[in-house]
Amino acid sequence: MIPGARLILLGRQGAGKGTQCVRLSRHFVVPHISTGDMLRAAVREGTDLGRMAKKVMDDGGLVGDDIMIGLVRERLSHHDAKGRGYILDGFPRTVLQAQVLDEISAEQRIDLVLDLDVPRELVLARLSARRVCRDCGTNYVASGVEKLPWICEVCGGDVMHRDDDTPEAIEHRLDLYEQQTAPLIEFYQSQSRLAVIDGVGSPEAVFRLLAAAVDAAR
Repeated sequence: MIPGARLILLGRQGAGKGTQCVRLSRHFVVPHISTGDMLRAAVREGTDLGRMAKKVMDDGGLVGDDIMIGLVRERLSHHDAKGRGYILDGFPRTVLQAQVLDEISAEQRIDLVLDLDVPRELVLARLSARRVCRDCGTNYVASGVEKLPWICEVCGGDVMHRDDDTPEAIEHRLDLYEQQTAPLIEFYQSQSRLAVIDGVGSPEAVFRLLAAAVDAAR
């Protein structure tokens, strides 16, 4: 990737965004900036932000614009994001956040927005089986025959079922996505910055499609 490339990966939760962001980050050697991971770290550490976000996250809601914008603004000021670029995962979630992001990144404009398109019914099945490393955030899929305790292959941390992956919370997050986040597709499409990627397929096949879209936009 050319130095300074900046990407956003959109898609419903459970579409495989987290795993694909990690792979793209390693492949193109740019930081993976996950607002979900940042918020969960704040919750674990008991910060003021973490306490404010915990109840919303436990209920399956989306944290407010003011908190998310402040979080991202501070992270994008770091040297690694200014130097090589980044992959944003989990932000923006609304058109308002996208407009503010354009202001934040005015001097280094977002180069490409990738929409990982996966049907809702498949997302529900994936999220019900999702497990995540408590330490590094790597996602796994439970088959029911895992050896317990489940240890992460990447960092050795504990692989757990997320508190906000209850059926009720999943349905609520998907409803919020349709209401608030889906309009981002039209927003970025109108600016010719959107590439829609078919997220149904093996992780390897989907990754090849994502990487090819990034290469085509270089």
